[in-house]
Amino acid sequence: MTQSKHSHYDAFVRNVRHSSRIELSQSALAKNINFLRKKLGPHPRYSAVVKANAYGHGIPQMVKMLERCGVSHFSAASAYEAEEVLEHCADSSEIMIMGILYDQDIGWAVEQGIEFYVFNYDRLQLVLEVAQRLKKKAKVHLEVETGTNRTGMTEPWFKKSVAFLKKHQEHFDFQGLCTHLGGAESRSNQFRIDQQINRYKAYLTELKKRKYMPKYRHIACSAAVLAMPETHYDLVRVGVATYGFWPSPDIYYHHLREAGKDKDAPMNRIISWKTDVMDIKDVPKGEFIGYGTAFQALHDMRVAVIPLGYSNGYPRGQSNNGFVLIRGRRAPITGLINMNLFMVDITDIPGVEPGDEVVLLGKQKNSTIAVSSFTNYTQLINNEMLSRLPTAIPRRIVK
Repeated sequence: MTQSKHSHYDAFVRNVRHSSRIELSQSALAKNINFLRKKLGPHPRYSAVVKANAYGHGIPQMVKMLERCGVSHFSAASAYEAEEVLEHCADSSEIMIMGILYDQDIGWAVEQGIEFYVFNYDRLQLVLEVAQRLKKKAKVHLEVETGTNRTGMTEPWFKKSVAFLKKHQEHFDFQGLCTHLGGAESRSNQFRIDQQINRYKAYLTELKKRKYMPKYRHIACSAAVLAMPETHYDLVRVGVATYGFWPSPDIYYHHLREAGKDKDAPMNRIISWKTDVMDIKDVPKGEFIGYGTAFQALHDMRVAVIPLGYSNGYPRGQSNNGFVLIRGRRAPITGLINMNLFMVDITDIPGVEPGDEVVLLGKQKNSTIAVSSFTNYTQLINNEMLSRLPTAIPRRIVK
């Protein structure tokens, strides 16, 4: 039998390294969950929102880490994400799809016991037919329109949907009544949020009148969890706060007022992003660095070449603005971020060598790079920056 010309390389290929790596702190996550549970009290169920690859942290890793913290309910934005959660979660955990579920995937969701939003009355007939065929109850959440004007049933369709569910309740588990708050992180939106809460309460009144209540009433996002206890109901969908980020300065200052403190750090970021120095160059005064004329050396310089760029999730907007950490000190970015490379100034950092650790996001010695340092220069919000981190970057759980 002829051996493949590549077979003797297989052992090496499986161990080749990516150009960067992400580390996720289990202890930081535990601190965040404990803090948020104290805010919530014992009643509401904690659903961790793991959409967008768990805000860039990685669904496989985060599901394991969250289950270690006692979280057993996960909210995804699509059936595709829900399937990845299902692959990595415990049999006892539950999954909810808040967004797109194609018609052809309804059978899979019902068969696997996946909960899903219904925001269109016409969908219920199809779900009923699938549930009847599979002889298994469909776990549905009715999403209602309260003022965000994205997905959600208006009152007439809601009433028809409730009547339909009640008529066919042997084929449905009425898991939840839900809505999405449009901007709870900003105090300037409070009039609008109050209006949404009142509209949601009207839907609840209709259900009480019909004596047909769901298992969960849920409207709270991270901001509402942290600042609006009246929204907690039976289940909360905690996204960005799970990962240690305040939804906004408004919410952080609200916490400080509640705690009676000038500053406080009850949550920690759990993500660190690292790479290594690829090469070192001595650049004479007057030479340009990188493409074009974006950066010219005004004096003799020493630069380190960093082996990743915008194709690896590092924003091009950091060109000539951002910095990395090497040997615990800031190394400013010099020139344009390339597709796979960028350069940093190490003239004033003695002893740097190829292979030295480079921190792109996180802490090194006494210095820190926060996600906000990216958002300052690139117009990206925290969620956008994190969710753009490629899934190909290896993610490792650390203490």
